[in-house]
Amino acid sequence: MDLHMTEMERDVVREILNIGLARAADSFAVIAQERVLLEVPSLDLMPGKGMLEMVREIQKTNVPILSDIRGDFNGTTLMFFSGQHVQRLSKVCLRMNTSASIQIDEMQESLLLEISNIITGALVTQLANILKANIYGAPPSAPRGDLADSLQNLLETQPPVQPMIFSVITQFSDAEYSVELPLMLFFDRATFVKILEIIRTYDFLGGTPA
Repeated sequence: MDLHMTEMERDVVREILNIGLARAADSFAVIAQERVLLEVPSLDLMPGKGMLEMVREIQKTNVPILSDIRGDFNGTTLMFFSGQHVQRLSKVCLRMNTSASIQIDEMQESLLLEISNIITGALVTQLANILKANIYGAPPSAPRGDLADSLQNLLETQPPVQPMIFSVITQFSDAEYSVELPLMLFFDRATFVKILEIIRTYDFLGGTPA
């Protein structure tokens, strides 16, 4: 059965994510030592196959860092670092002058893992507070090979029940260099249903259950 949300529900979800992503953007600005611009996230419901095709395409030109969301929700955050961002962050944080390449060494990988840990932590903390959920981000990892293998925990194994994946895509832009840093947030079908139930029964403006 397809999942749907009204335009009002979509706006509520977008606003919740804006709050969480604003905190994440602040955290990243401290690391990058630059003002960070945050674009309004786009929200998409898509089949699992479409999600995998999308991340595979981005992986071709970016270094992926993955962190699972655990607890009341089941999800995953994916951050993609371009060669330009690796170069910029290596210079600022590691005092390394490198080329704009996605071929990274151990120190650079550790840096990207720590950045993902800070940003994902800020985002998840805000979502937990707003949605009154017990969730936390697992330690990030740098997946090797096909990202599909790392995202299988979000997909149901029975072919007739193709899940819909709730995804959020935003971009952090370095103000001086205009380098995009895509951040994706994926929730499985059951988690998406939970989020909609919370939105439909909670008065976010008043702060008390409807």
